Amino acid sequence: MTTDCDVLIQGGGGAGCSAALHLAQRGVRVILLERGLVGSQASGVNYGGVRQQGRNPAELPIAKRSRELWGRLKDIAGTDAEFTVTGHLKLARNDEEEADLVAYLDVAKQYELPLRLVGRNSIHQEYPWLGPKVVAGSFAPEDGAANPRLLSPALANAARAAGADIREHAEVVAHAHDGTRFHLRTTKGEEFTAPVLLNMAGFWGGKVAEAFGEPVPIEPLNPNMLVTEPIRYFIEPNLGVVGGNVYLRQIPRGNVILGGGHGESDPSVPWSRPMPDVSVRAMELAVELVPAIAGAQVIRSWSGIDGRMPDRIPVIGPSRTTPGLFHAFGFSGHGFQLGPAIGAIMTELVLDGRTDIPLEAFRIDRFGTTAA
Repeated sequence: MTTDCDVLIQGGGGAGCSAALHLAQRGVRVILLERGLVGSQASGVNYGGVRQQGRNPAELPIAKRSRELWGRLKDIAGTDAEFTVTGHLKLARNDEEEADLVAYLDVAKQYELPLRLVGRNSIHQEYPWLGPKVVAGSFAPEDGAANPRLLSPALANAARAAGADIREHAEVVAHAHDGTRFHLRTTKGEEFTAPVLLNMAGFWGGKVAEAFGEPVPIEPLNPNMLVTEPIRYFIEPNLGVVGGNVYLRQIPRGNVILGGGHGESDPSVPWSRPMPDVSVRAMELAVELVPAIAGAQVIRSWSGIDGRMPDRIPVIGPSRTTPGLFHAFGFSGHGFQLGPAIGAIMTELVLDGRTDIPLEAFRIDRFGTTAA
């Protein structure tokens, strides 16, 4: 038996669930197919940063639009996903990194992103708990953090309430296009057809694109994450560093969430895990930033699977080989904040044929690997 709809979505992360919600709200018959549980990979296992600061300039229009949606998330999805505007403090640990912060101020000004440089004379006055290696910082007051475990399920529930069909444990194993419609088959033998397919399958989005003659050089990315026991709450801003080799934040309950480096995975299972030596190094770097956390006990570590592109920005936009196919994958470890807006943008591409967000930098054919 084949199930027909208007739009098929492959991938149930934050972006895919947001697309299902936005499409359903506009009266579209949409079916979302997720190989596991919604939010079980990149969207649910990440650090939870909701930041605009430090992004590739091409991503900033998307990030700004998504930040507006994050501010209305409770109305949109029934929960704020514990989104808190703490500000994002990006730190420099030497002269070269400080120069990077200063240079980014021009980018921020161009995109009307408020940033404040915290220089050498004031960084330790404003944040006395920072370690001596920190020499400067850049503070983005609109940024913050949220609980990644909550976003995708909330968006999926809202999409269901709007009429979307969200199917979990529905791994797609066959793709075809007959010139008019897409035909997908799952491991259970279920078949689905629609004139439009949204490829939002994270790392596995590369396989979907390849099935339609658009191979891309995507690699698995496995964030190495840890969380400590609750300690006294004193770290309000979400902390990052130039170069990104460590990042940490503290939730009001007291737990410190930190990450750095990469774990390992086998996407064919799928299976992933953090690496002990990488975790130890992340802890050392975190203690250098905030010495007071040195005695905190790590109570859990984890990883997941995202897709990383060579230029560290995603593929977003229409297929160059197949009418009705649209891509949004390969977010390279920083797609959590973008998810709500990506769903809105994909809906506009499908139903309106255009979006106000510039997408040229995200074209799938920028790598020159499209099959002849």
